[in-house]
Formats: sequence, structure tokens, C-alpha cells
Amino acid sequence: MNHTPVVFIHGTWLHALSWESWVERFANRGFLAFAPGWPGEAAAAWEMRRSEALAGIGLDVLTDHYSKIVRSFETAPVIVGHSVGGLIAQHLVGANIGRAAVAIAPAPINDIPLPAPPARLWTPGQADAADQLVSLSPEQFHHAFANTVGAEESLRLFERYVVPTPHRLLADLGCAGAVRSPRAVVDVGNADRGPLLLISGQEDLLVPDSVTRAVYKQYGDSTAVTDLKQFPDRAHSLVIDSGWSFVADYVLGWLDERGLRAYPA
Repeated sequence: MNHTPVVFIHGTWLHALSWESWVERFANRGFLAFAPGWPGEAAAAWEMRRSEALAGIGLDVLTDHYSKIVRSFETAPVIVGHSVGGLIAQHLVGANIGRAAVAIAPAPINDIPLPAPPARLWTPGQADAADQLVSLSPEQFHHAFANTVGAEESLRLFERYVVPTPHRLLADLGCAGAVRSPRAVVDVGNADRGPLLLISGQEDLLVPDSVTRAVYKQYGDSTAVTDLKQFPDRAHSLVIDSGWSFVADYVLGWLDERGLRAYPA
């Protein structure tokens, strides 16, 4: 019996282990769950905090990397992405790569602006070269990323999951007024693509709920299935913090409602 594959794509400042609970949850429901890391990503976050392996990686490299992975399956996978992973998920499904997509707190697409981040997490002047990395301190992570959880939980999440992110990638996403990469463009009018679910946290400071709602409106003229779910009192950490299971179970329910089951007929 064939199982439906699910490919999880993590976002900026997180390691692929950020999906570990999701992979287990989806596998227990019968899906073939995979969370492949970015090119050069080591097995643990602490290793990446001592490494320059991600330096210089941009949105083009990541998009091509995950496009190749998604295309490698005999059965077209469901793509689930967080942050920049949510942007990539939309880009791929908009190009008819993958069976469906879920974009959680996704970096904005097309011409939708990204508000300035709190606490000046990154500005063009912080790094002079595109091949440098931008790190978060535990305090910055708690203030801007995991702002709805306590200090103890935030520190635990930081130690387990947080890694530096490439300066080039932040520029490609249009952070701090940089020119956004063409890979941030999504074909929102494609009526032949698979279903898409957009998810936001209403206390998200990095990708505010208003940004995800603006993305949802861009799909308004398409007849393809596009749904929006807003989670109150949730921050950008909604895929890794103590409430992750509510988000994961909602996604599983949405997939079932859309006929995207672990054992396709």
C-alpha cells in the first residue's frame, strides 16, 4: 500500500529538528514524513551555531534544493513549510510541484511588504558581505520569535532548535528594505494547482497575521482551493512551542477534509 509523502521545510533561524514532533505525529497517522535540512545542515542545532556551512545560501538555492526533493517521490508529496519554508511551499505548489501545500507563518510573496522586525534583528549594515550569517541571542529569540511563551520554555526551544541564518537569504526575502528575490514570486492565479492552507499566529511579530491575510487576498481570483486559519495568542514559534500539536492536528484535519489522506485510493 502506498503512503502519501509529506515534506516539511523549516524556516529562518530554525534547524530541521524543529519538525521532529510533527514528523512523529504524521508518521503515526500513516504518512511518509520527511524533514530534510538545508544544504550543509548538520544533525544538531548546536553544531550549526559553531559552523559557517549555511553562509551564502539564498532563496534560489533553497527553492531548487526542495524542488528536487519534492520531485523525487513517485507519489507527489504534500509540502508543509514554516516561515521561508512556507514561501517555498507556495512557490512549488504554484508551479504544480507537489500535491498540496501548507504555509505556516509564511514569509510574504510577490509585492507584499514585510514589516521591520522587532528589536532590530537584522539590518543591511549588520553584515557587509552576502556570505555572512546572522545569529539571534536567546533574548532576541524570546522577544521576537517566541514572545508568547515563558522564559524557561523559550530558552529550551533556543537550545534545541535555533541556528544562524544566511544574510543573503534575509536580503532575498526583502528584510530591512532589501530588494526581494524573483524566487519570492508565486503564481497566485494558477487554477490547476493543489489545495493550499495558509496559517498565521495572531501574536506573530516576525510575520504578522496582517501579512498572511494579505497573502490570502492575493489568491482571491483563483478557483483553486485556498484556505486561511488564524490561531489566536500564537507567535512565530507556533510550530515548536508547547502548542504545536494544536496546529499539527488542524493541518491533519484539513488534509483529511480535502481528501489528502495517508493512504490514497
